[in-house]
Amino acid sequence: MNQQNFQCSIAADVTPAEAFESINQVNQWWAKNFEGSSQKRNDVFTVRFGDTFVTFKISEMVADEKVVWDVTDCYLPWLNDKTEWNGTSVVFEISPVGDETQVAMTHVGLVPEVECFTACEAGWNRHIKGSLFNLLTKHEGAPQ
Repeated sequence: MNQQNFQCSIAADVTPAEAFESINQVNQWWAKNFEGSSQKRNDVFTVRFGDTFVTFKISEMVADEKVVWDVTDCYLPWLNDKTEWNGTSVVFEISPVGDETQVAMTHVGLVPEVECFTACEAGWNRHIKGSLFNLLTKHEGAPQ
């Protein structure tokens, strides 16, 4: 078994502080239907897409460097295991690279062996490489 967690990254001509702030504006790049708060450690928030929802608790937050969201509850109706994301974590690591800032995202637990991998890989790539990147570079994301 491979057990390779899903990863993707983007780099933009922004400061680490701007990248950090943008990641935490979840409703500006990922989900229009957003409940709760995503501004500090121990905050809890839920994103919804129709019947689908995921609830996160922020377990780690280091200003301008790192944010970790732990999935505490979810309902993914298109999967056999509708709670497949429970117990997984989404990790954002921010670092300067040359004149740009890199945002590396890892979804720990989203591995090729799980049912959601292919569809979730496409979704994360669209949200990170498309919407979050556009929020960083054009100040306008495209949340669903």
